[in-house]
Amino acid sequence: MNNLPGINMENNHTEEEETIDLKKILNQFLVKWHWFVISASVCLLVAFLYLKYTAPTYQINARVLVNDDQKGGGIGKQASALMDLGGLMGGHNSVDNEAEILTTRFLMEQVVRKMQLNIVYYKKINLVSRELYNTPFKLTLVSVLDTLRPSKINIKIGTNDQLDVKSDGFKGMVKWGQTFLIKGIGKIKIDKISTISSNDIDYSIVISSIDDRVASLMNQLSVAVSNKQVSIIDLGLSYPIPQKGEDILNTLINQYIKANLTDKNAIADSTGKFIKERLSLIASELGDVENKVESFKQRNKLADMSEQGKALVKNTSEFASDLANAETKVTVINDLEAYMKDESKNKKIFPTSLFPQDMAFSALMGQYNALLIEREKQLLSVTEESPFIQNIDNQIAGLRKGILDNIESTKNSYILTRNQLRNQLNKAQGEISGVPEVEKNYLKLARNRDIKQELYIFLMQKAEETAISKTANMSVAKVIDPPKAQFAPISPKTNVIILAGLFIGFVLPAAIIFILNALKTTVATKEDIANHTNVPIVGEINHNLSNDNMIVANSSRSAISEQFRALRTNLSFYLKNEGEKVILLTSSMSGEGKSFTAINLANVLALSGKKVLLMELDLRKPGLSSKLGVDNGIGYSSYTINPEIKIENIIKPLSLNNNMFIISSGPLPPNPAETLMSEQMPNLMLELKKQFDYIILDTPPVGIITDAQLLANYADITLYLVRQNVTKKDQLKIVEELYRSKRMKHLGIVVNDINSKSYGYGYGYGNYGEDKKEKQNIFDKIFNKI
Repeated sequence: MNNLPGINMENNHTEEEETIDLKKILNQFLVKWHWFVISASVCLLVAFLYLKYTAPTYQINARVLVNDDQKGGGIGKQASALMDLGGLMGGHNSVDNEAEILTTRFLMEQVVRKMQLNIVYYKKINLVSRELYNTPFKLTLVSVLDTLRPSKINIKIGTNDQLDVKSDGFKGMVKWGQTFLIKGIGKIKIDKISTISSNDIDYSIVISSIDDRVASLMNQLSVAVSNKQVSIIDLGLSYPIPQKGEDILNTLINQYIKANLTDKNAIADSTGKFIKERLSLIASELGDVENKVESFKQRNKLADMSEQGKALVKNTSEFASDLANAETKVTVINDLEAYMKDESKNKKIFPTSLFPQDMAFSALMGQYNALLIEREKQLLSVTEESPFIQNIDNQIAGLRKGILDNIESTKNSYILTRNQLRNQLNKAQGEISGVPEVEKNYLKLARNRDIKQELYIFLMQKAEETAISKTANMSVAKVIDPPKAQFAPISPKTNVIILAGLFIGFVLPAAIIFILNALKTTVATKEDIANHTNVPIVGEINHNLSNDNMIVANSSRSAISEQFRALRTNLSFYLKNEGEKVILLTSSMSGEGKSFTAINLANVLALSGKKVLLMELDLRKPGLSSKLGVDNGIGYSSYTINPEIKIENIIKPLSLNNNMFIISSGPLPPNPAETLMSEQMPNLMLELKKQFDYIILDTPPVGIITDAQLLANYADITLYLVRQNVTKKDQLKIVEELYRSKRMKHLGIVVNDINSKSYGYGYGYGNYGEDKKEKQNIFDKIFNKI
């Protein structure tokens, strides 16, 4: 089959590289341009309303410098020197640990309770409630339930110092300072703080639980160590009111610093308490020893020692001093061991400054004291049966065992040193003979007194160091950049919201169009036909805006008329030989325009001077004769049934054109298929071919019944009608099967009722023949330029 000029006669289904037809897509959008206009307008309106009625959110930032022992902070060098007096501060700190502390729920809960952030005030402005910070009144929770239920209280300022209060379970007038009961909250009162300018303003108060408010603020808080090379923590808080956000962040930092100092002071207080207890005991023992020394001297009338006794004191003084120091250490280590083993003191801070300097022990004590402090914090919100507390207790027990092992090892070392000094002192004393027995006994008492004095002086020294260290305690952190809100809000971002609205406004209808096209089951474009069948398209007829079925006759210069002329030209390439005159029209189902096409095709053939006959062979549902206003009393069925009726009796002229004639269907027969198979049909067709140049057979839809196939033997070309947005894509399988099986001769497709913009073809007749120029859409102009 030869390709017709200007018409895609063969749709090659070989594998080709699929490309995106941008112009086709744009044309699909252009058909629904009003969708985009409406969608963009609505989305932009929603965006503007969102910007107008959404409270702006501001970012509040602050920076804190941490004295990181690992990285080396910029503060605390003097405090470090004081800490070296006895390791009073316990373990080490790092910027990462401090950052984690700042994000703890316990710290934020302290802020919420202190600032009463679970009570939020609102003022209605332009139909929208905006949060207030400096309110003209204050709500006080007089007595509340154990579990607060989120509640909203609407308030309107009335006259005579009265308030119109509405809430769940309460509605009425109350006075300033009057206590009243709100369901789910408890007893509350509202006190006036400042003068209220207008009584027409609506206020509201939202009361939520502490836990809910803490969770909300935790989501708005950000804590990060942006630069790992320095010990600076960046804090951020997003909040609708800049001043309130700054105060919240300030309070958070102050609570953190206060908690840090409290932790440090707890160690110093524990040490001071332990030292005071020991000083009281040692002072009593020292007083008893001194009384014994004085009584011994008076009883033995020992006014002065002999020269030999003085030599003994001089020679043994060094050993005695070392022994006194060793005895002090043994005494202290015994007291510390007893302190750790005392079950009543297991959960108290350990006085680390009394223990001799030891790196391993310092690390253990730092962890031990840190766990004790963390345990006390957690007990504010959980019970001792909590798995978290039990886990801490297990860690504390493990560390206590390690500390006791360390103490035991150190004590053994001190006892060994003390025993060696005792032996050396006894040896030195034994080398001196002749010393009176009274003076020897005196020296023993004096040595015991010196040991007690040494221990007393040691404890006094540690007491002073503890007091000094407590006054010199500094927080591990210092604010280097106070909380400050940014000038511009971080949300909503005007440009982003408008662009997003515009983007959604265009994407939404585009997506809908794509989805509808994907789900569309009817033929919409030329590609739909090409993708489902190899049958060539021999004609394309635009949508008829009028109700006129004889458009070629009544509007000969219209675009549709020119399309029928193009169809006539294309048919001439098929009907080349002498005797090829019969054109059969069929379709998949009724309503696809067979009669409309038959009438106007016959008319355009008749205009060329050809004698044309229309045969109404749809014997089940004829409609051609009624459209042409022809009497259907006698027709084809009459000819096949009544032998007396001749051919010239059923051929009727048409007023449309002198060259147009019609054979109507006649009365509906009971057996249409058998009527079409009448033995008179071949002779009838031979005779008609002699009289007419073209014969157009209007047959029933081939997709429903087989009548059209019965007439296929008489046809020289079969035109299969496909109507845009009516014919199903699956119905194209019918024409493809007929084409492949060659049951119909010269099968071709005529596409009817086309919307040229959505169909995707380009005859572009427009207002052909008229004075107006053909219009091009903007996309066509752009592509033409490209």
